[in-house]
Amino acid sequence: MRRSAFFIRFIGIGVLFHVYVGVRLIGDAPVGMPWKVLAALLLIASLVLIPIGMSARNIEGQPLADRLAWLGLTAMGFFSSLLLLTFARDVMLLVVHLANWLHGSPVGSPELVANSALAVPLLAVLLSAIGFYNARRRAPVVSVDVPIANLPSALQGFTIVQISDIHVGPTIKRHYVERIVAAVNGLRPDLIAVTGDVVDGSVPHLADHTRPLGELSARHGAFLVTGNHEYYSGAEKWIAEFRRLGLTVLLNQHVVVDHDGARAVIAGVTDYGAGSFDPAHRSDSAKAIDGAPADATVRVLLAHQPRSATAAADAGFTLQLSGHTHGGQFFPWNFFVKLQQPFVAGLTKFNGLWVYTSRGTGYWGPPKRLGAPSEITRVRLVAAT
Repeated sequence: MRRSAFFIRFIGIGVLFHVYVGVRLIGDAPVGMPWKVLAALLLIASLVLIPIGMSARNIEGQPLADRLAWLGLTAMGFFSSLLLLTFARDVMLLVVHLANWLHGSPVGSPELVANSALAVPLLAVLLSAIGFYNARRRAPVVSVDVPIANLPSALQGFTIVQISDIHVGPTIKRHYVERIVAAVNGLRPDLIAVTGDVVDGSVPHLADHTRPLGELSARHGAFLVTGNHEYYSGAEKWIAEFRRLGLTVLLNQHVVVDHDGARAVIAGVTDYGAGSFDPAHRSDSAKAIDGAPADATVRVLLAHQPRSATAAADAGFTLQLSGHTHGGQFFPWNFFVKLQQPFVAGLTKFNGLWVYTSRGTGYWGPPKRLGAPSEITRVRLVAAT
């Protein structure tokens, strides 16, 4: 009931936004009537396709569902830029008109109004094309050195390659995953960390597309923790599938790795909100480290959401690797991420704990990334100087 009410409100707001864009741009654009009619029809198509794309995963026929998702989610990404630029145009016109009025000049510039109405959709197309390319290319490698006090010499240069938020689903399939796996393995890491939100869909629909993850290879293995989207998609079945692929799933647990005579603790917690789906999966950093050997002073926690950092610092971890935020994925959503998460992207020191937040290796929803490039993260432990 709540979901349907939300969807109705979402559609209602979408109608208002589409009407706003149409009223502000179509009438002012310096084009002939056929182009204006086409623009109106495209806005109507966008209004219809966006909610269909969001709910396409509920359609039984997989090929049809994927095609509708592609159309709807691409339309959503484009309309997001179109709406933002339309609003920016109105602000600009208001400022120009106000400046003219204050200087005693004629208020309003027909040429500026017309040209800006045409520039907005053209710029939205350009930004969407750039964002599409950024989302669909293989994530580049980002190298990060984390300075650790009293780091054992054997762990100098210990390398963890982190991937996060791949979101295998309607628009991300096996080939996309294969390219990620090949790049990760090419880095020859000591350990691989998969920090959640691997999937957006059920095991029967996506198992073939996640199969390349079974090829991940590192000296000490590949470790995975659940993200919130695993719980939306049936966490227990996905945990079993990930284990079948050979990944070590850490559910408020740790392992001790011996690296050339030095020991390090690698722990993982369930998603920050997992307890609302399954009380037995409540995220617990203290439980994850319980029983770890005291002489293993390097303690790394894999936690999907950055806001696990408070509990991780209290539990005595050295480094937390997280994802979830996508770095905002595309403007202006990076500003809203800060309302929910303490960190959006990059390396931060928090209460003695290093926290690295990945911008994600895939994307969620619209195939679009602007100002928040995806990443495969190569984390190196180095002695603090």
